[in-house]
Amino acid sequence: MRRQNHSPTAEFILLGFSNYPELQGQMIGAFLVVYLVTLTGNAIIITIILLDQGLHIPMYLFLQNLSLVDLCFSTVITPKMLVVLTTEKTTVSFGGCFAQMYFILLFGGTECFLLGAMAYDRFVAICHPLSYPVIMNKRVFMKLAMFSWISGIMVATVQTTWVFSFPYCGHKEINHLFCETPPVLELACADTFLFEVYAFTGTILIVMVPFLLILLSYTRILFAILRMPSTTGRQKAFSTCASHLTSVILFYGTASITYLQPKSRYSPDAKKLMSLAYTLLTPLLNPLIYSLRNKEMKRAVVKVWQRKVALHTS
Repeated sequence: MRRQNHSPTAEFILLGFSNYPELQGQMIGAFLVVYLVTLTGNAIIITIILLDQGLHIPMYLFLQNLSLVDLCFSTVITPKMLVVLTTEKTTVSFGGCFAQMYFILLFGGTECFLLGAMAYDRFVAICHPLSYPVIMNKRVFMKLAMFSWISGIMVATVQTTWVFSFPYCGHKEINHLFCETPPVLELACADTFLFEVYAFTGTILIVMVPFLLILLSYTRILFAILRMPSTTGRQKAFSTCASHLTSVILFYGTASITYLQPKSRYSPDAKKLMSLAYTLLTPLLNPLIYSLRNKEMKRAVVKVWQRKVALHTS
């Protein structure tokens, strides 16, 4: 790759939307509100499921894991993003950039596999309701949850280590809001073709394998629902899966646009906006989707609130 100055890069500069200072000022308040709502919503779900013994079943334990992933995912990205938006050019150390990219890939990869595991859980619950306690027991839940987290760790370790094994010299401005793989890789002064092939193939597998599992699960679920004699039963089954399907479409849709896009197709600013869609919207909307669409979650929130009120009044 072309580089004039071959001194190693000790730090990077995140440009954010420095070309649009008036836009950055408007974004700061909006992103801060989004972050606080995201933290509050996901923290409430984690706490409610922890406190309510009736929710200690795989469906809600998976949801608790998903909320933990979203809370951590947002925390890795948004605070630094707010700093980037408050200054014209924000520096980030080589190690800091490595750490941010590592955790973005870890939590993003983990969420991909968690959503697949949640689809399998719903498939068993609806298509094999009598066998559900046997098929989807705590041991199976633990295996699926551990597989999701370990897969995320492996993806993050391999990809981040490889990205930062390249020499970075000369130009050090990352035209992005945070340390994401494609914009950082553009600064490497070495041939990255082999890594790009690996990264694209890996992204296809990480996104498509869980998505195909989800598609297969919901195809079977749809046929099972259509065979139900009761209209009420069909409505309840559709309602049970609606929140998960909404989350799946939101996450895979925005993440696919970000990671599977051709490099030359979109402008850097368009890429930043698309990254914001899955880094801000998914963690924000997941708690709203699950709390608004799920009767058991709403009932548990009310029960915990009433218990808290009773303690204060007694």
